[in-house]
Order: sequence, then structure tokens, then C-alpha cells
Amino acid sequence: MKTLVIDTGVGNLGNLVRALAHVGGAVEIAADPERVARGRCLLMPGVGAFKPPREAVRGPVEEALRAALDQGAWLLGICVGFQILFDEGEEFGVLDGLGLLSGRVTRLPGTVPVPHIGWNRLHDTADHPILAGLRDRYVYFVHSYAPEGVPDELCLARCTHGRTFAAVAGRGRVMGTQFHPERSGDAGLRLLSNFLEMAHGAAAGD
Repeated sequence: MKTLVIDTGVGNLGNLVRALAHVGGAVEIAADPERVARGRCLLMPGVGAFKPPREAVRGPVEEALRAALDQGAWLLGICVGFQILFDEGEEFGVLDGLGLLSGRVTRLPGTVPVPHIGWNRLHDTADHPILAGLRDRYVYFVHSYAPEGVPDELCLARCTHGRTFAAVAGRGRVMGTQFHPERSGDAGLRLLSNFLEMAHGAAAGD
């Protein structure tokens, strides 16, 4: 199952590549706009702050990503790669996101330990193919910011740490997770497998 990981210049791509290979992905890593535009099963990871990966995809890579989506590609954002799918983020000043999902990324409350690091439970899990087998499962988070104001119809699973936030969100062929599936054991592998099956199953039906 051909899978393209968009290299935003931040993140441990090795763990993600190994996890994808474990569930059957034939993985390529690229930041070249031409290769991104041709991709049909895309993943966009990221760690750290909102701005570096957002700026890394601004311009030709963003244009290629939008072209791929217009042509039927599937996209999964992970952690900060998920955050930049939203309208904007407030980390180190307000910055526009890709606007593929509605909502904004804001800091978690100071009433709980921040960053939020470790295992936490998914709740309010939607009946959605990407979440098959993941109801009430525990997954691994590392983040200080999270989406808020996400419309209910886009919020596929929630988590609570200081406040309730969208742990998984999606619209059509664009989805993302605030947690790290590549660090979430069997639950994370199941989510990646679900995504690959959705993307490649749809392609097979074209």
C-alpha cells in the first residue's frame, strides 16, 4: 500500500515509517512538491511548535497538497501535523493554518501538567472507519496545545486533559490525530491500518 510521508522537517520519521511498514505500508518520505501532488495516501507528522511545520509546507508544498486532495488523495495529520490542518494556531503568536478543518489550536490549561505527556483515554468515539476497534482505548500524547472550537460533526474522538479537546478529527478524506499512533502500541497500529485500508480501499474502487 503506497504511502507518502510529507517531510515537514520536524519529527522522528523513523518510528512512523516502521509503524506504517508493520501494517503493510510501502513508505516513501518526500518534501518535493511534484511527489506530494502525485500522492494518494499522505501522512503529515510533526512535533514541537506550530510554526516550523506550517512554514515548511507553505508555498509549493501546500499547493501540491491541495492539488493532491482535489484529485482524490487521503491525508492523515499527526500531532503538530494535525494541528496545522486547522484554521489557526496561537503558539508564539497567532498564525494561519491550512484551514482544512474548522477550529483553532490553543494552549492547554495551566491547571494541569503541561506538556501533556503519556497515555490517556479516548472517549466520545464516533462510529467511523478510522476508529474501528479503538473505542475507549488508551493512546500516547505529547503536546501543550490542542484544537478547540471543532464542530461536533468533525470531532471523531475526544480526550480530556485540563479541558476536553478533539483527539481525532476529520472531514471527508482529511483526518488527523492529536496523539502519536506510532507510539501508541497496538491501538496506534490499528488506527494506521484503518487509515491505509480506507485510502487504498477507496483507490481500488475508483
